[in-house]
Amino acid sequence: MRFSVFVPPRISDGVLPGVIFLSGLTCTEENFTTKAGAYKKAAECGLVIIAPDTSPRGKNVPDDPQFFIGQGASYYINATEPQWKTHFQMEQYILNDLISEVVDYFPLDPSRLGITGHSMGGHGALTLFLKHPESFRSVSAFSPLCAPTQSEWGRKAFAMYFGSDESIWQAHDATALMKARGSQRTSRPLILIDQGLADEFLESQLRPDLFEAACSSVNYPLRLRRHVGYDHSYFFVSSFIDEHLEHHRAHCVEHA
Repeated sequence: MRFSVFVPPRISDGVLPGVIFLSGLTCTEENFTTKAGAYKKAAECGLVIIAPDTSPRGKNVPDDPQFFIGQGASYYINATEPQWKTHFQMEQYILNDLISEVVDYFPLDPSRLGITGHSMGGHGALTLFLKHPESFRSVSAFSPLCAPTQSEWGRKAFAMYFGSDESIWQAHDATALMKARGSQRTSRPLILIDQGLADEFLESQLRPDLFEAACSSVNYPLRLRRHVGYDHSYFFVSSFIDEHLEHHRAHCVEHA
């Protein structure tokens, strides 16, 4: 697995808070690194930025001709179906291997981490935050896949990774997780989501309205900002990345 790490200038020899950015379908660790324009603001905020690849890769790693399944399309879950489970353990990789590796070689404080992402990566950020409240102090997302069990691509991917039992799928769906666990959290940091209204996947795949309703049903604080004219591209991400990093600084730096 490949990943990139940005370390800001330090004013002391201490460890720093950080943010994990999860990219979307077909991306690698390079998409965010080269397109988001995040590092000037990250330096100002004093945040380490970790951007992993979206899946394992290689000739021995299973793949699928449909771009929303297989290499580049991990959904950041631990697959259970035999074809996929050996390599597609991305939830475990993010929480254990990636963070541990970065801590070993870079000045990262693992107790002060935020998580964010775009599209499939936004789905990963929301679900990992909801499933592992001890691991992340803050969360945000750009154009996230909010209810994969209610979208065509998500249903096809989950059937491949988890099998046909749809009750298992619910544990990896941000909307279902919010309904089930949102009211149980002792810490309820504000969730920030930005969504472009010209996004071609908005109605068919992303469905932030369903996540918004789930948050409302359990009285969980959510700031869902809808932006006229913005699509699904990294131009959208780069337009609002500074505000997301400020959001994470408020929870990971200022509340240290």
